Parts: sequence; structure tokens; C-alpha cells
Amino acid sequence: MDFNNINMEIYKFGGASVNSVEAIKNVAAILRNEVREDTLVVFSAMGKTTNEMEILLDAFWKDKEEKEDILKKLLAKHLVITQTLFPLMEHPLYDQLKNMFLQLAGDLKELDFHNYDAAYDTIVSYGERFSTLIISEYLNNEGINCTELDARHLIKTNNHFREGKVDWELTEKLVVSKVKEAFEEGRIVLTQGFISSDKENHTTTLGREGSDYSAAIFAYCLNAKKITIWKDVPGVLNADPKFFSHTQKMEYISYSDATELAYFGASIIHPKTIKPLQNKSIPLHVRSFVDPQEKGTWIGLENVVNTQIPSYIFKAKQVLLSIYPKDFSFIEEESLASIFSVLVKYNIRVNLMQNSALSFSVCVDECKGEWRKLISDLENQFDFLYNTELELITVRHYTQKVIDSVVNNRPILLEQRSRNTVQMVIKNGSDI
Repeated sequence: MDFNNINMEIYKFGGASVNSVEAIKNVAAILRNEVREDTLVVFSAMGKTTNEMEILLDAFWKDKEEKEDILKKLLAKHLVITQTLFPLMEHPLYDQLKNMFLQLAGDLKELDFHNYDAAYDTIVSYGERFSTLIISEYLNNEGINCTELDARHLIKTNNHFREGKVDWELTEKLVVSKVKEAFEEGRIVLTQGFISSDKENHTTTLGREGSDYSAAIFAYCLNAKKITIWKDVPGVLNADPKFFSHTQKMEYISYSDATELAYFGASIIHPKTIKPLQNKSIPLHVRSFVDPQEKGTWIGLENVVNTQIPSYIFKAKQVLLSIYPKDFSFIEEESLASIFSVLVKYNIRVNLMQNSALSFSVCVDECKGEWRKLISDLENQFDFLYNTELELITVRHYTQKVIDSVVNNRPILLEQRSRNTVQMVIKNGSDI
């Protein structure tokens, strides 16, 4: 099979689309109605399973009394769905599911307590594996012929656990050979998002919420005609409905706009998704699994007018950290190098930064508290001022009227504008 000469599509279904028996049946209906060409389908873990897997790992890592109960609860969740889909208890899926949970229990008892990140990837990856095991059996049972492949045998990364860097050459070679073989058995190949492995076959992951990125990797390697991400919204909205009562759906978005929105924190697409698609001019279609008749949003289509609707992204619980040299010297490259080395050391993502002659300010997430470690590491060289409980507002395709409406007379501690984007750190709590 020559992947340069066929109509190949990639579908991706997130956790919300497979979080119940009804949801799984809905996915089956979509595949039955929509699949026309050879299609590779990427699935996430069911519902909030990844969060539950993190709780499970934490319980065993800290040897909590309730650890076995948490494991049983996780098994029960998947059994309830399995029993509804397959009422006959002699179905072979039950033994397969049991064996996979025994593997999980064994891995939990043999955790490498010297490497939390490696343990994280090993344990949390089971969420996607449970999901695809159950869904593939159900689809085949419903006459939708599919072949399941383990994504860990397809996507290869380095050993940077929890955010593996893809080995593109090896991954493309494996994807093409193994997927080609699988398509000889049917028109649908099913696999997992988020998970991968290094060259020594240790399980790795691509970063939290990384299933979109997985789908883009497969699209790139297979020269797909297009990729469709199925969501619980009608398409890409210009704001989170939790913050805005009147949102607008954007019909078309450029690759650059989609990348900017994802980078600034829009939850609709994983930030790494766009680059491999843009590199091969593969369009991305965001559609609703709730209402598949909706037109959705196209990203990266050629010869269309890019949407210029203002888009809003709100990030709460932010810290604005201002750093000053103790000797009143300029903030120069050497000082910045010291600061950035510590940012990298603690994996602190900078959401906004700005420097003057005597200070360097960064806006970072407050929740992990890693910014306090940065202060501890650098307090001999620098003085610090900081504010917590702030909000970072990003507006793409802004106007002054739009800025005034979202700021609503609140104090702005830091503002940065480019031709298309404005970011503002807003005072939303008390100073510290």
C-alpha cells in the first residue's frame, strides 16, 4: 500500500466522547456513517480516567491505606461499561480486561521509586489501553471491522518521560509498515493517543492531553488527506462558554492562528498538534460528536478567508514575578541566562515575559508552586517582588473596544501587544 496515493483519514475521539455506554455507541454510529476511506482512529482514555490513574499512582507511591480500594474502583468503572456492552459474562473481553488489570497491579507493586516520571508513564498509560481494548471489541461485535494497534509500538520518543520528544524518522518507518499491514485486514485501524515508548521499549507519554498530538503524528507519517478531531462543541469557539454567554463559532482558522491560540492556552487543541499538519498541508477539521451534522471548524484549509473574530483566552491563578539584580546592574544576557536555566530546571512554563533595564518580569502558573523554588535558587543573585491570584487575559484579533470590555476597569499589572495579540495580567485578588 502506497500512502502517497490513497485517501487516508485520521479521526481522534477524546475522553468525553467515550465516557459512557451511550457515548461509545454514539462513536460506533459516527464511524458507521462517516468512514468512507481507510481511517485510523485515535482514542483517549474514558472520561476522567487519566485523573483517576494519577490518583491511583499517588496512592501507591505514598503507600496510602486506600490504595487497593482506588484500584478496585477503577476496575469497577470499566467493568460496569463492559457488562452493559457485553451482558454475556463468557465474552473473551472479560479475561482480557482481567489480565490487563493484573498487569497494572503488578506494575504498581514494582514501582521504581527513584523515577516518578517513568512510573507515571507506565501507570497512567493504562487508561488509553483499557479504553481501546473495550471499544475495539465493541466495534467488531457491531460489525464495524477494525484492527487495534498498540501506539507504543508505533510512536517512538527519547526517554524524557511525561513529555517524550518524537523520533520522527523511526516513528514514520514503524507507522507506515505496521499500519500498512493492519489495513490489509480492514478499513479501520484503532490505536491510542497520548502514549508512546522509547528505544528500549519503556512506556513514555507525549504530555498531558497529548492525544491530539498523537493524531497529528499519525497524519504526518501516513500523508493523510485530513484529520478530524471530534469534540463536545460545534467547532472552535472564540471563547470558553464558561466565561462567555455569547460565543461565536469560527468557520475557518489559519494554521498560525490555531498555533497561537493553542500556545496561549486555548483548550480546544493541544499546542503541538499544528506543526506536523502544517508541514504537510494537512487540514484539521474540528467537529461535534454530539451533533455530527454540524459543519464544524476547518483549520489550515487553503484559499479561504481566515476568521478575524476576536478570540479570548483566560488563565486564572497566575503569578507575576519581577526579578531585580541586587547590585542595580542591567538585566543583560548573562542575567537572563541564569534565570532561564532555573526556569528550565523546574519545568516552569512562561506565559508572558517582559524586561526593562533593571527588571525581568514573568507571568507563570501558580498552581504547582515551582516559582517558589526559582526564588530559592536565585535569591543570592536577585531581589524579587510578586503578586499571586492574578488572571492572564489573551485576546487574538483585538480592538480597543474589546480590550475595554474584558478589562472592565480592573487594574492591569502588565500588558504586552503585538499586531494581532494583546496579553494583560489583571489584578484579581490581593497583593502579597
